[in-house]
Amino acid sequence: MRFALLILLLPAATLAAGDLKLATWNLEWLIAPEAMQALRGNCTPEGVRPPPHARTIPCDVAAKLNRSRADFDALARYARLLDADVVALQEVDGASAAQLVFPGYRFCFTGRHHVQNTGFAIRPGIPFRCGKDLKSLSLGDTVRRGAELVLYPGESREFRLLSVHLKSGCGNRLLNDSRKECAAVGRQVPLLEQWIDGEAAAGRPFAVLGDFNRDLRRDKGPARTDSGAPLRLWPEIDDGDPPGADLTNTAEGGRFVNCSMRQAFQGYIDYIVLSRSLAAGLEAGSFDRVVYRTKDAVARKLSDHCPVSVRLRTAITAK
Repeated sequence: MRFALLILLLPAATLAAGDLKLATWNLEWLIAPEAMQALRGNCTPEGVRPPPHARTIPCDVAAKLNRSRADFDALARYARLLDADVVALQEVDGASAAQLVFPGYRFCFTGRHHVQNTGFAIRPGIPFRCGKDLKSLSLGDTVRRGAELVLYPGESREFRLLSVHLKSGCGNRLLNDSRKECAAVGRQVPLLEQWIDGEAAAGRPFAVLGDFNRDLRRDKGPARTDSGAPLRLWPEIDDGDPPGADLTNTAEGGRFVNCSMRQAFQGYIDYIVLSRSLAAGLEAGSFDRVVYRTKDAVARKLSDHCPVSVRLRTAITAK
């Protein structure tokens, strides 16, 4: 696995015609400064549950992630280093915040009233259409919706992307664990699988990108109990039924590395998952992670996630 370092200040080489660099990045409560100032005055104290659909943030987030211009500039430097054509985004308060990190890009975001939305940043010149929100994945807007993006609409190489941010708190536990967070993920899994199976049945190439809040590389074993209760996410969605739902986890086989020396995680939770047809165009060995310099991780309010990316030969997706 190759890892980009900030000391390489020049952007990555321009992609060859027909190639595309896809990435995903959870930007940890990314909110534009003016919106953050408005939200700080009415934040939610610890232990208080906000009203449904309220546009509010926890008070600890208001204190910890009140980002300065220098913080946004640092994030934008890492975005330039990433140099991706399309980036699935999570925990972003819409285009006004995203453009501070990805100036010049175009955006699609879900319409959830909450400040945490999923979406995409798209480099100018790439044909796209914003798709519908996958509202069902939000469990009644209590968690994040899925964001759909159609690339190259109307062309033979058209394919769809889904940006997801699944419920946290279940980690590597089985989905029938007594924790309410695991029950929520257990409800999300068939909804995600429904989208995957629908795309596969239609014969469309697709990818699911984002924060799964689960280490898919360790999520091995039976998908369900003998009685049919969900146990694991990855074997449930990667069941090869229909055939196009035979999925590729682009991180499989690579070495894990943390975003910075300050972290001590054991595995990825941010992934790029490809359909069988789209995986045929995956550039071998292209899975990559941009990592933070320790100096930046200490001095700047970046994110507790850093981006991962792959390269695809898009021409191969023609049906």
